[in-house]
Amino acid sequence: MAQPILYLAITNHGFGHATRAAAIAAEIQRLDPEIVLILATTAPRSVLEAYIPGDFIHRPRALDVGIIQQDSLIMDKPATLEKLREIRSRQQATIASEANFILQNKAGLVLGDIPPLAAPIAKAAGVPGWMMSNFGWDFIYRDWGGEFLEMADWISDCFSQCDRLFRMPFHESMQAFPTVTDVGLTGVAPRFEAAEVLAKFNLTDTPKEKIILVTFGGLGLDRVPYENLTHLSDYQFLCFDNNAPDLPNLIKVDDRFYRPIDLMPICGRLLSKPGYSTFSEACRYEIPVMTVTREGFAESPILLEGIQDYAEHQIWSLDEFFNGDWSNIRQPMNPPRKSEKLPKDGNLTIAQAVVDYLRS
Repeated sequence: MAQPILYLAITNHGFGHATRAAAIAAEIQRLDPEIVLILATTAPRSVLEAYIPGDFIHRPRALDVGIIQQDSLIMDKPATLEKLREIRSRQQATIASEANFILQNKAGLVLGDIPPLAAPIAKAAGVPGWMMSNFGWDFIYRDWGGEFLEMADWISDCFSQCDRLFRMPFHESMQAFPTVTDVGLTGVAPRFEAAEVLAKFNLTDTPKEKIILVTFGGLGLDRVPYENLTHLSDYQFLCFDNNAPDLPNLIKVDDRFYRPIDLMPICGRLLSKPGYSTFSEACRYEIPVMTVTREGFAESPILLEGIQDYAEHQIWSLDEFFNGDWSNIRQPMNPPRKSEKLPKDGNLTIAQAVVDYLRS
């Protein structure tokens, strides 16, 4: 039997989609090392390699835009709309090109997270088109109204051509998808033992509750008020920001060697923004979360509801984050509103379904 081939299309937005999709790709590879992985995404190969230990084919293709952003919080809606129109105007050429690639390479399945064109591409190639996410871009754009409504309708039509959606926790209804399978939390496992990381950063004698990871995703933030750390000298902070100031209680971690998940198990808390991958991994490892709010992004209230339901948490306003003194850090965390835990089997559920289909 010829090697099964999976075409995995990843949305062109930040790194959160790329890392969670890569984690599922790695699980597919673990279950069946013979499956050939083709990752269609503009995410840097180095990011993908940090999550996929084995070989894969990187096909740099921008199948969607997501949101064009200045940093992890500031969105550029006019530039996003312009790029959306451009992608829509050449959709037929994109669909034809990628469908032809899939046929030439004999890929048996398309899995998307979550570029709308992945579904019509799969349909044009005559193979099943599956998707996985906790939200669709139609949901994000529809909330913006105006000229984005037409784009949202177009995207909903694309999603309606999807054969199967794996819906992750912290989700909106995703009504455009005709067939939905709910799955548990997704994410990756740390590559290092906690003791090894603590020793590396000279934190062996630091109480876990005094170690805080500050992470704002791949796009980061330009203006984190690190000066507040001088008033919190009994805490130790970790960040991935090379431009952060040199402070005695701030360790700048090299992201070429470590990922946020590699540091989470040694931390008593995270300080972050609303983001599925960060929240999912925090819940998988039961790390308390301090998160800022995020304005104008429809996924954000759903994520904030989810983190209040399932994690120890604090919700900070943007004013508290940017203009406050971060004294909230000294306050106790709020307990989760729900006693039950979310299932943690999302990676395995999706990966096993892919393997079972490609081997059937």
